[in-house]
Amino acid sequence: NTIPNLGIESGYNGYMLPRKCNSEQAGRPSCPLDPYFILPDKCKCVDFQSIKLQETPDSVPHGEMPRHCSLYLERSLVERAVPGNRVTVLGVYCIRKQNKAGKGNQRGAVGVRDPYIRVLGIEVDTDGPGRASGHVVFTGEEEERFRRLAADPRVYERITKSIAPSIYGSDDIKRAIACLLFGGSRKKLPDGLIRRGDINVLLLGDPGTAKSQLLKFVERVAPICVYTSGKGSSAAGLTASVMRDHSRNGGFVVEGGAMVLADGGVVCIDEFDKMKEDDRVAI
Repeated sequence: NTIPNLGIESGYNGYMLPRKCNSEQAGRPSCPLDPYFILPDKCKCVDFQSIKLQETPDSVPHGEMPRHCSLYLERSLVERAVPGNRVTVLGVYCIRKQNKAGKGNQRGAVGVRDPYIRVLGIEVDTDGPGRASGHVVFTGEEEERFRRLAADPRVYERITKSIAPSIYGSDDIKRAIACLLFGGSRKKLPDGLIRRGDINVLLLGDPGTAKSQLLKFVERVAPICVYTSGKGSSAAGLTASVMRDHSRNGGFVVEGGAMVLADGGVVCIDEFDKMKEDDRVAI
């Protein structure tokens, strides 16, 4: 006995299978409890994605943890944003039942619901920190200014003087930072070896020589940048960690660290000497 064309609403609601069979015929043994099962080959599926939206660091009151909310995206909205982007979301505020996580009396309380947002539209910010650099469109006037700047023989010095102008001196360090922000060229050798074009800079010096201020300047200027301190950083916090997600069936999810969030951008690690040796190797 097949029940066709069962509609499922979007979101985390799902569908409850009937517990009993209605078509009991005379002379046949009665159906057991929960007789129905899903036919995967006959199902029509759509893409969906669950992401976590978090408050921006600059809007969080000092000393408090940022609040977050789950988002549910489906169909064409999937994979619009990557970790680290700042987004504007339009959606419907929904609730779902809490999963029964825990043992015995520690299970989810009856009548308690988890909120989430069923997203109808998502827009990635193209200016400010955390912007998506792939969507920037330059006008013809700006392109002309770039060409004039590129033709200037002293362009290297002009860019160097524009880096942290409030800090006096440190010309060699500023030149290195300018090269880091522009990046090198990725080379593919004839034998198939690929040389990365990333430039890494390590600042060593006495206390009070504006090392952290230079890092803060790079964080403000770079399109994609994550600033972290080496004091409390671990290998998992910098790369990625696997966490058990109790809100969705108790499965495992991968949470990206600082280096994942700053993919295609710059990672600034302050107090690098305070890190453990094993965590430095993980980088």
